[in-house]
Amino acid sequence: MTVLFRICRQLVGRRLTPDSISFVHRRRSLPADLQLFFGCQVRFSSKLDEIVYARSVLELPVVSADPFLNKLLERFCEEAIAGRRVRSSDWRTRVENAVVQLLPHGRIHLADVCSQLGVNSRTLSRRLASETLTFAKVVDDLRQDLAKRYLREPDLPVSEIAWLLGYQQTSSFNHAFKRWTGTKPSRARASGSMSQFGQ
Repeated sequence: MTVLFRICRQLVGRRLTPDSISFVHRRRSLPADLQLFFGCQVRFSSKLDEIVYARSVLELPVVSADPFLNKLLERFCEEAIAGRRVRSSDWRTRVENAVVQLLPHGRIHLADVCSQLGVNSRTLSRRLASETLTFAKVVDDLRQDLAKRYLREPDLPVSEIAWLLGYQQTSSFNHAFKRWTGTKPSRARASGSMSQFGQ
């Protein structure tokens, strides 16, 4: 939670103070120095871990924002999903829309997606199963589609593409891409053969 707290401050370049912070785990009190660090009311034994900021914080600009990259990524994500929308089922599309936001943060966990969709993991798994899908399959297919689109952009390094897809290491992305296409991403890009992989 302290990491997320610091990230929020770094994003806006200000010493943001939340309205409240809640933790699921139980504790009677918080050390004085940590209470000072957070600067707000801290609750324990809550239903979820969360940091609550004032609505006005949403209007603060991200100091390190890259409008060009953001616009580019939004377009890629929309194209990837739109390109498969005809054959995408209702729950697949919902999961994809949630996962797209989490990929660059490397937090592609079922629990996070369920939280966004307002369902529990058993319900989501059951609904995906009714469409002959699994959560892992939806994530893997989406990553594959986005990877192929990102690789068409010569200015995007493979290492950055790996990060955008939620891989902690470029080698993990290389292995996944080879599983999808039979070749490494750098080789596919260098050979100019990306068009043969569809999309």
